[in-house]
Amino acid sequence: MSDKVPVTVLTGYLGAGKTTLLNRILSEPHGQKYAVIVNEFGEIGIDNDLVVGADEEVFEMNNGCICCTVRGDLVRIIDGLMRRKGKFDAIIVETTGLADPAPVAQTFFMDENVGRKAKLDAVVTVADAKWLQERLKDAPEAKNQIAFADVILLNKTDLVKPDELSEVEARIRGINPYAKVHKTERCAIALPEVLGRNAFDLDRILEIEPEFLGDDGHHHHDHDHHHHHDHDHHHGHDHHHHDGGGLKHYHDEDMQSVSLKTDKPLDPDKFFPWVQDLVQKEGPSILRCKGILSFKDDAERFVFQGVHMILDGDHQRPWKDGEKRESRIVFIGRKLPEEKIRQGFESCVA
Repeated sequence: MSDKVPVTVLTGYLGAGKTTLLNRILSEPHGQKYAVIVNEFGEIGIDNDLVVGADEEVFEMNNGCICCTVRGDLVRIIDGLMRRKGKFDAIIVETTGLADPAPVAQTFFMDENVGRKAKLDAVVTVADAKWLQERLKDAPEAKNQIAFADVILLNKTDLVKPDELSEVEARIRGINPYAKVHKTERCAIALPEVLGRNAFDLDRILEIEPEFLGDDGHHHHDHDHHHHHDHDHHHGHDHHHHDGGGLKHYHDEDMQSVSLKTDKPLDPDKFFPWVQDLVQKEGPSILRCKGILSFKDDAERFVFQGVHMILDGDHQRPWKDGEKRESRIVFIGRKLPEEKIRQGFESCVA
């Protein structure tokens, strides 16, 4: 498994700071060999002093990275990269500012040639702290990019006041409570926070517990209010309460996450037809889903995830002694029929 090259899909609005991040990857002495696939060389302004060799589609940089454009087909480019001498530590694919990252992500699920050599690592969205609020009003893609992300760089934080910043952060959380949010200026972030996240790795899939404010409190310690959640918040219903810390909790009207869990074993003969049928019918509305499942009479955890209508899953490892055997699923999407999903899930209990 581990010899596959991890692929990071980088998305975000034009001007949010993707270029800054890409330029850092292509020029800093980080000792890794990255391949960066961009839409246009012109957008990222390759610095000629840093170029070692260039052919029609590929620039080699003096820090060992290379940069190429998506002319035509992503699959063909990745195939070409894989044939080059020397292995890449990772591949970064930039999607255009307006794009929905899903089709790019789907390429790595669907295409067998690509899937043999590369694996989707994470979707990273760069958001502009100053303009995101506006974009969320007028651009559904901006909301898709936030909802779809595993990691969000809330960039240009130096351009907004602290209260504006917590406001925009609360909006992001209302759309996607599961992504890891980093507040940055000029995309100054340690590259390991962005690359090599393994967000699509079935082993790590629900490492982020579906609690409404991230996983362990360390990226919102500035509010110090995650202690007073004494209400039962892991059902994900009451996203819009106010709590003792006075931080606004937004409930986004058309984007939700639904998280389900049960400690009763599931019947695979009921579960698989149910989830296939659900994503066939609701696929366009479901952006991402992930789950860890405990099946009746099955000693191994089953882990699955999906992008729109494409599902991928496998037995992962035996349940450990003393580990709580429960099934947990998260759906993130638009206008999800929550009650229907809950009832369907409950009907899969063995």
